[in-house]
Amino acid sequence: MGILRGAPPAKKGVKRLNNKKGAKGEKLAARFLKRGGYKILARNFRCPFGEVDIIASKGDVVAFVEVKRRLTDVFGAPSEAVGAERQARYINAARFYFAGREMDCTVRFDVIEVEGGEINHIVSAFEA
Repeated sequence: MGILRGAPPAKKGVKRLNNKKGAKGEKLAARFLKRGGYKILARNFRCPFGEVDIIASKGDVVAFVEVKRRLTDVFGAPSEAVGAERQARYINAARFYFAGREMDCTVRFDVIEVEGGEINHIVSAFEA
């Protein structure tokens, strides 16, 4: 008898759906930021500390943006899912991003909630 690897098909399907939902939320958030005058510096920036959904700049501010998308508020506001561990990962990812770069800017950590058709940009959602 062989060893079964990976998640059962039902769980894989849910994960795939969540990934698609998240990607759509990130696309909507990036479009929202661009319309607000931001320049998108990176999307899905990966480093040893994890992934940053969007890195955007406006003027002398560089924002590291976590995008949270939910279809309903049954499980609470999307931003409530950005806990201390996620915040620490973003802070370390920002340090990694700036390592070796000469940039004179203000760093900010934002959360964009995409819930249904509404977008809520929480500026300076947490601090380093």
